Amino acid sequence: MEVFTYYDLFATKAVEYILVIVFLGIFVVFSYLALRSRETERRVKRAIYGLFRTPESFYYHQGHTWVLPLGEKLAQVGIDDFAHKMVGRIDRINLPKKGENLAQGEVGWSLIVDGKEIKMLSPVDGEVVETNQEVVEDPKKIAENPYAQGWLLRVYSPNLKSNLKNLLPGHIAKNWVDSLGERLFSKIDYRLGYLMQDGGLPVSGMAKSLNPDSWDELLKEFFLTKDV
Repeated sequence: MEVFTYYDLFATKAVEYILVIVFLGIFVVFSYLALRSRETERRVKRAIYGLFRTPESFYYHQGHTWVLPLGEKLAQVGIDDFAHKMVGRIDRINLPKKGENLAQGEVGWSLIVDGKEIKMLSPVDGEVVETNQEVVEDPKKIAENPYAQGWLLRVYSPNLKSNLKNLLPGHIAKNWVDSLGERLFSKIDYRLGYLMQDGGLPVSGMAKSLNPDSWDELLKEFFLTKDV
């Protein structure tokens, strides 16, 4: 006949206590990781929202090009701040020549980045009447200010008034660009998110930073040229 001793009771309770401590430890670790993940998410979202400039006096195509009316049928066009920060350093710009015609929503020009061609959609119909040769010779001017000295083309557009109706005015574009932050955030590798906690988001060449293996495909998705 087996005799149950206080030692057996103590051993049993000791195992139970150890199991409780182990489970509590696991719970604490997972809670810490969850809190850290949520804090990382909040930090990255704060970094993304409001990161891109969208002046209200401009009109924006959803392929991330802009229009600034200079007259009833004359427009200045370029790439927006979102596009600039996504592509980073531009090696070369292939602009249409003076006298060539553009079509709204069709490929208007391309950027060469790390040997890859990034196509951009024209925000207006019309004839190219002037190109910004300073930008062609020194693409860094886009980084200085894509809405001022970084403009690309001036276009004579008889359909300018109707073209503008297909674009987003500045006050609406700001909300639109902010909403892209959520899409952009969904593509961030959490390992990168942890690295960004102290330094913040990289603001030049974000596509490459967020998706090093297929950044050009990410640009095509956001610039609406995936099937072009």
